[in-house]
Amino acid sequence: MTNPAPPSLLSLTVAPAQVLRGVPALAQSGDAIASLGHRPLIVGGNHTLATLSPQLQPILKQPSLNCATASYSPDCSEVSLASLKEAATCHQADLIIGVGGGKALDTAKLLAHQCHLPVVTIPTSAATCAAWTALSNIYSNEGAFLYDVSLNRCPDLLILDYSLIETAPQRTLVAGIGDALAKWYEASVSSGDSAQTLIIAAVQQARVLRDILFQKSADALKTPGSEVWREVVDASVLLAGVIGGLGGAQCRTVAAHAVHNGLTHLPGSHSALHGEKVAYGILVQLRLEEMVQGNQLAASARQQLLKFYREIGLPQTLDDLGLGNITLAQLRQGADIACQPQSDIHRLPFDVTPEQLMAAMVSTTTLVEKNCSPVLSTAMNEKYE
Repeated sequence: MTNPAPPSLLSLTVAPAQVLRGVPALAQSGDAIASLGHRPLIVGGNHTLATLSPQLQPILKQPSLNCATASYSPDCSEVSLASLKEAATCHQADLIIGVGGGKALDTAKLLAHQCHLPVVTIPTSAATCAAWTALSNIYSNEGAFLYDVSLNRCPDLLILDYSLIETAPQRTLVAGIGDALAKWYEASVSSGDSAQTLIIAAVQQARVLRDILFQKSADALKTPGSEVWREVVDASVLLAGVIGGLGGAQCRTVAAHAVHNGLTHLPGSHSALHGEKVAYGILVQLRLEEMVQGNQLAASARQQLLKFYREIGLPQTLDDLGLGNITLAQLRQGADIACQPQSDIHRLPFDVTPEQLMAAMVSTTTLVEKNCSPVLSTAMNEKYE
C-alpha cells in the first residue's frame, strides 16, 4: 500500500523583513544594516557607485562595517553574476547591499540568493518595485530579457530614503507609475476570476493602486518632495510590491510585460526605461482585447489611459519609445519573442499570433471603433469599472 502524496505547499514571499522609509532613512540605517552583517558587498551600476559616494558615507564609514563595492556592469546578466560571486568570495562578504535602479537591485537580490546571504535594497529612484520583490530578471549582456528567477524570500531590509529618490530624474517616477499601473491591467486578466482569498486581495489592491495613481500622479509630479509625491513613490515602490507578494506566482504578468520583454531584443528600445515599455505594453494589451474580442470596455480603458499618459508624459506609441523607424522585420522579431510558447502573453483569455500583436503594436492610439461588438462577458466588463 502506497502512502498518499503529501499536500502541495504554497510558499509566499510577501514582504521584506523590515522597511525603513523617511528622510534621512539612509543616514539612520547603520544599526539595521550592521544587524545583518559586517562585511557587506555593495552592488550598483558604475554611475551610481561613482556619484552616490556622499549619500553612502553613513554606510561606508560605519565603524562596525567593512565595505567593498562592485559594479554589475554590463547588465543583470549571467556573466555579471559570475564576476560578482567572485567579488563576494574575495571580500568574504556576509551581506549584499544593492543600490540603484531595478537592474542593480535584481542583481543584488539574485547574488545574495546564490551566495545564501542576507540582502539590503536601497532604491535610488521610484522606477520599479524591484526593491520589494522576491524576483529577479536576467538579461543578456546587451540588455535583452532572457528569463526571471523566483527567489526564496524578499529582501531582509529595504531602505526608502525620499531625499535620495528625489535626486533621480522625474522621468524615473513617471516610468514607475507606468510599471505600477500594469499590476491592475495584468492581474485582473490573469487572476480576476480567482476565488482564493489572497489572490482576490492582490487583485483588489491592484485596483486601489491604479486609482491612487490616477488621482495623485499629476499633482505629485508638479511638487517633488511633497506629501502627495511621497504617496505616489510609496505606491510605485511599496504597494506595487505588496500586490506581487500577496498574489505570488498565481497573480502574474500578462501581455504588457510580454511586450516589454520582446522590445528589449531591439537595440533601439534600450534608451526607454522598463516602466515606459511596460506602460506602452498596457495599451497593446488593451488593443488586443479590442481587436480579438471586440471588447468595447477595453477600448474605453485604452482611451482613458491615453489621456492620462498625455498628462504625465508616458509613451503612447513605438515612436515615443524611440522605435519610430524600426523595420517590419524588427517589429516581427519583437512580436515573435513576445509570443514564444512560454510567454506571459498566453495568459490572455484568447490566442494571440505575432501578426495580431504587430497590428496592435502599431495602432495603440487609434480611435475607438463605433461599431465595436458587444463585450463577451460580464467578468470582463467589471475589470474596467
